Amino acid sequence: MSLKNSSVIIKIPNILKVKLRNKRINKLYQKFKKSLNLNENFSVAVSGGPDSLALAFLARIYSIEKKLEAKFFIVDHRLRPESTKEAKKVKDFLKKIFVKAEILTWNGKKKSKNIQLNARIARYRLLFQKSEKSRIRNILVGHHQDDLFENFFIRMTRGSGLKGLISLDKKTKVEDKNILRPLLDLKKSDLVFISKFVFNFYVDDPTNNIEKFQRTKIRKFLNLLQKNGLDNNKLSKTIQNLKRSNYVVDFYVNKNITKNSFYSDRSNKLFLKKNFFQQPYEIVFRSLSESLRLIGKNYYSARGKKLDRLICNFENNHPLKVTLGGCIIEKINQTVIISKEN
Repeated sequence: MSLKNSSVIIKIPNILKVKLRNKRINKLYQKFKKSLNLNENFSVAVSGGPDSLALAFLARIYSIEKKLEAKFFIVDHRLRPESTKEAKKVKDFLKKIFVKAEILTWNGKKKSKNIQLNARIARYRLLFQKSEKSRIRNILVGHHQDDLFENFFIRMTRGSGLKGLISLDKKTKVEDKNILRPLLDLKKSDLVFISKFVFNFYVDDPTNNIEKFQRTKIRKFLNLLQKNGLDNNKLSKTIQNLKRSNYVVDFYVNKNITKNSFYSDRSNKLFLKKNFFQQPYEIVFRSLSESLRLIGKNYYSARGKKLDRLICNFENNHPLKVTLGGCIIEKINQTVIISKEN
């Protein structure tokens, strides 16, 4: 691409224009642009790590080129004493690339168990709330190729099924929001390069090296595999093949939900017919999981073991009333009724 003739170069501010002239960065931007392929306004989640700072840089150029409104949000989880100071520093660095970011703070008591999971839930809740106020339904997050591989092996150690193994996708719909991951084709090393070249700065989160976290263990395991010849291209191909298989299952899940359930706007309840549960087990499992997630308005699905137990209980003909995933599930005769828990 000729830089002189590029409409991107003409439109963007000089300080970004200079950065984009770097051949490696320009190539990565073209890859990012192809992956995102979005013509609607969006918001961007920024943590201050190299992944999210690179995302902010690429997304800013994209928003200028496409003439889109982009909102940038820094989430301060306050899990470390220095986090608030870091968030303010990240905000200052973003100003250098003409990004006006807003800091979102996770207040309240922090649970000692499942810290990372609770932090992710809080982060998405804050991002959803702000995006809703701005009438934006697309949220960009910084997951990249290395995260894709890590997630695959983490899920494998948990005994996940097909959907769990490929749970990181370029687009995930949650309620009326789209979680977009335009960096999934880019390597961590590329994003570190962008952050260093553009900002000469990024936050190095010390929790990434804490041994007790499963992700840290998996990351070290993957590094060992790569030293011993792990072919990333073949692993990517494997994940892509699994995704194609997953699309087939999703097709029949959507068909089951559409044909064998009924949502009442008046009562705000979902009614599952008898035939809903007379499908192959995987279809029933996923259909029920998706139904609970939609009614409960949760980002994460209910735990697999609890869903297994619930489906097992449906097989007997006795009345049943339980709560799961923020929902009340009640079986009356041959019909299962799902409503949101107050």
